[in-house]
Amino acid sequence: MHSNQPRRRYRSVFLSDTHLGTRGCRGDFLVDFLRRTECERLYLVGDILDGWRLRKSWYWDHHHDEAIRLVLKAARHGTQVTYIPGNHDEVLRGWLGLEVAGIRLAREAVHPGADGRRFLVIHGDEFDCVIRYAKLLAHLGDRAYGMALVANRWFNAARRRLGYPYWSLSQWLKRRVKEAVKAVDRFEVALAQEAKRRGLDGVVCGHIHHAEMRVVHGVLYMNDGDWVESCTALVEHEDGRFELLDWARENRLSFADGAPGPVAAAA
Repeated sequence: MHSNQPRRRYRSVFLSDTHLGTRGCRGDFLVDFLRRTECERLYLVGDILDGWRLRKSWYWDHHHDEAIRLVLKAARHGTQVTYIPGNHDEVLRGWLGLEVAGIRLAREAVHPGADGRRFLVIHGDEFDCVIRYAKLLAHLGDRAYGMALVANRWFNAARRRLGYPYWSLSQWLKRRVKEAVKAVDRFEVALAQEAKRRGLDGVVCGHIHHAEMRVVHGVLYMNDGDWVESCTALVEHEDGRFELLDWARENRLSFADGAPGPVAAAA
């Protein structure tokens, strides 16, 4: 890792879908990111903890501990931390409105941009018809995603033996399934329309593990991705400019090193 490099300063940082509590979480990459960045506002945009998986089997390593410690440290040192629970950490929705160790729990938030624009910040599962109307199907999807990551692990073990670099089979499969592509598009349009309905300039969300920044129906749609496969974060600079950081690619972090095991979380 590169923790000895200078720290980066941002006005705001948005993270989601870390899925702490699963083997699929790249807690090592997340810790590297948290150690090397500081910000005035930190938004945890849902599925930070994976209650679904932890209820089935317990997994927690020192990287997960360190990630939590670094968030708490940031809150103690003046960073305004807002935690917006998602569907995997929905148990925390029972505590909405409370502040715990300097971290404010909220159903959603409106982020005031440095340039005067305002953005809805929401996990997004409310706009996913599978999560909203068929939770059983969502859990089955969670299992299928875990199986895809198992296949991904063995696939890349074979590639390493042949001298090839890491390549995400599971992400490739998701991009090639036409219905999945259509679902992502519907999700993005629904979130953008909700922001527009509220008179806001854009929306920041997570949930679907697909980092994206584009204008949809006249508003700026931004998804900060995940820390299972892509390891991306959305950041706001002091001038109000937003940027998606691909932390693993930018820092040449290898997914093959300490590759995640078979248990991981779905959107």
